[in-house]
Amino acid sequence: MTTPPVLDACCGSRMMWFNKQNELALFADKRKEKAILCDGRALEINPDIQMDFTKMPFPDNTFHHVVFDPPHLEHAGAKSWIAQKYGVLGQSWQDDLRMGFEECFRVLKPNGTLVFKWSEVQIKVKDILALTPYKPLYGHTTNKHRGTHWFTFIKS
Repeated sequence: MTTPPVLDACCGSRMMWFNKQNELALFADKRKEKAILCDGRALEINPDIQMDFTKMPFPDNTFHHVVFDPPHLEHAGAKSWIAQKYGVLGQSWQDDLRMGFEECFRVLKPNGTLVFKWSEVQIKVKDILALTPYKPLYGHTTNKHRGTHWFTFIKS
């Protein structure tokens, strides 16, 4: 099997994807589960590969494009719908996200792009961007949509 050019390193339920079965992407997540949310909607996290974004099982320089949308919450109820839907960061979240950035850039080909998504609900973007030596080229920084920010990086 040929490795697709795109890696979604923590795909969750693939909410941001227009085509949730896009053959150009390899969907990865450490979770694999089904749940019924409090509003009755079904949630399914079914990655192509189960993995931890801090220890990716891919060789260096594998993907042309990496999507990195890790959990954004430090605090959420263990059984809450928000924890089920988005996941929750662990106590060592700074180290985890630092390693996640390192791994994303390691598996990214030279001149490849990384798109990073962060919701500033509990942790400020500046604190997250401080975890990687790479600087974003451009992005969408707005306080609309609950402080969701998008950043694009290139591996030089």
